[in-house]
Amino acid sequence: MKRDVVALAPTTPVCDLREILRDNRISGCPVVADGKPIGMISVEDFIHWLVAGSPECCVDERMSTNVVSVYEDEPVVAAVNKLERFGFGRLPVVSRETGRLTGVITKGDVIAGMLKKLDVDYRLAEMRSGRSRHIFEDVISEHSALNLEYTVAGEDVGKAGASATGLKMTLQRLGFSPDVVRRVAIGTYEAEMNLIFYACGGRIMARIDPERIRIEAEDNGPGIPDVEKALEPGFSTAPDWVREMGFGAGMGLQNIKTCADDMKLESTVGVGTKLVMDFLLEAKHGAE
Repeated sequence: MKRDVVALAPTTPVCDLREILRDNRISGCPVVADGKPIGMISVEDFIHWLVAGSPECCVDERMSTNVVSVYEDEPVVAAVNKLERFGFGRLPVVSRETGRLTGVITKGDVIAGMLKKLDVDYRLAEMRSGRSRHIFEDVISEHSALNLEYTVAGEDVGKAGASATGLKMTLQRLGFSPDVVRRVAIGTYEAEMNLIFYACGGRIMARIDPERIRIEAEDNGPGIPDVEKALEPGFSTAPDWVREMGFGAGMGLQNIKTCADDMKLESTVGVGTKLVMDFLLEAKHGAE
């Protein structure tokens, strides 16, 4: 809204309206008494006054008294709805507590505000995009990568998801696209839960380079006797305590396959398991 409002007293002569509107480059303004809007006077009202023979009178005799206002703490969509519903060009904005005039909002103000917001959002998106694309440009090296590592404790359900959350926050701060961050977070979470439930813990490593984000989950657990069977949707060897908590539906690896651009699972009984997930930064998912 515009806060520097041209408002008229009820006793303002209508004959002064032409210069007021022209000098301020406006087509109408509120009429205010004791700080509160009691009417609206427009160029149309002035034209009707001219047609009527320009009788000597004040604006309170020619103004529209059907004042439709909007509170300053209402969403802007409320102002848009009223502008459209009543066909007005402007609305007085008032304080909900006092009813006093605090501004005026027009359709032009709404459009200008929307364009400004869109421009800000666009610039922020460009900054995030540029940050993720150019994260390695200032590093002078034949091969550059950022390595992160997280330790996962076995059966520590209270800290489940901590690694995935930490990695997600890091990727967001680095400026990677929301799609990449979402997919990496889901894949990492599923891998983390498998380490907690089935392998007595392990570690999760993230390697970020200009082409991909690679997530590796390793453990020294009992291993998987049949890897192909473990990859079947719905297959689960979850113990009772895991199922009682609502987990162990056998969809974790399937969720990882859906989110990752590539996934590899290797396991040796009595030695451990290694899960590798690749998330390409310029791939079919439209990531940065």
